[in-house]
Amino acid sequence: MTTPSGSPALAPGLEDTRLEIVRRRFQSEIVTAAREAGRTVRVAPYMLAEPGDERRADLELIEAHVRSLGWQLAATSFADVGQAPAIGQRPGFTKACLYAAQGFAHGIVAINRAAITTDNPAYALVLEQLRHRSVFLSYLPGDTGPEPT
Repeated sequence: MTTPSGSPALAPGLEDTRLEIVRRRFQSEIVTAAREAGRTVRVAPYMLAEPGDERRADLELIEAHVRSLGWQLAATSFADVGQAPAIGQRPGFTKACLYAAQGFAHGIVAINRAAITTDNPAYALVLEQLRHRSVFLSYLPGDTGPEPT
């Protein structure tokens, strides 16, 4: 089996690990560049949650995490409702990506990878598209350990 690019496909667990390594490397590169330029790292929160208490709770968790890293939360947050369509068809995530790509944030922070997509080929594409625009994805600490700062 091969990937769309023609390279050999990895077992799902190995591919998840590889993509996490890639995501962390992109994040580290962008955070380091911002700090070396004397800038505070700014991030836009993205939530995949129903409006109301669930979304507010997710935003509070994201805010606490961002503060713990010494980053700054952007003035604007973005969201889509739970059970959202494929990542390319989510208006909230699309707006978050455009917002960051326009220079208003260095990255996008979500609760976990599942809030973005669990589809590895789609996720790999999202990571590459964001990196091309000097934007990273970050998550709250969890199964993959603490985020690079």
